[in-house]
Amino acid sequence: MAPWASSRTPSCTSDEGLLAGLKLVGFTVWDRRDTRGRSVTFPTRQYSVNGERRHYVLLRATDETSTTEPVRQLILHAYAEHEERSEARSAETRGR
Repeated sequence: MAPWASSRTPSCTSDEGLLAGLKLVGFTVWDRRDTRGRSVTFPTRQYSVNGERRHYVLLRATDETSTTEPVRQLILHAYAEHEERSEARSAETRGR
């Protein structure tokens, strides 16, 4: 996966595997409060029924046996690689 077009609009594209030929936009990578690492959330749309607010998740499983977990793991892996490259570039720049 090729990570983030910019830090303001997280997106990633893939040439292979689960997301081949797709661009995933609108997800959020965030640090968990309980320090168990990071998590990924996907966009939702809010709507109301009889005054009750509900959310429709835009990326979801097609059946009970499917899960979005493989996509989450791909994003977290790509994010970690992106961070490592950014840190290496920063260290390289400081060393000049």
